[in-house]
Amino acid sequence: MKRCLTIGVVLAALCAASTFAQARPPTVTNSPGYDARLKESRSQLGSSPTTTAPVNAPVAQPMRSKKKHTN
Repeated sequence: MKRCLTIGVVLAALCAASTFAQARPPTVTNSPGYDARLKESRSQLGSSPTTTAPVNAPVAQPMRSKKKHTN
């Protein structure tokens, strides 16, 4: 009987402790001010007329293979 009571108390303590693990730090929650600034900066970047020229990729030289010698 004493073992069942101990196991029950331990299980209850584990269940209670697991509810605390779902709390999130304040840095994870949404911030309306930050979201507004982010949206504004993205809209400014999207409307900017600057374009970049594509960079020419270097052409890879074909690998030279050794010639087979006949006997």
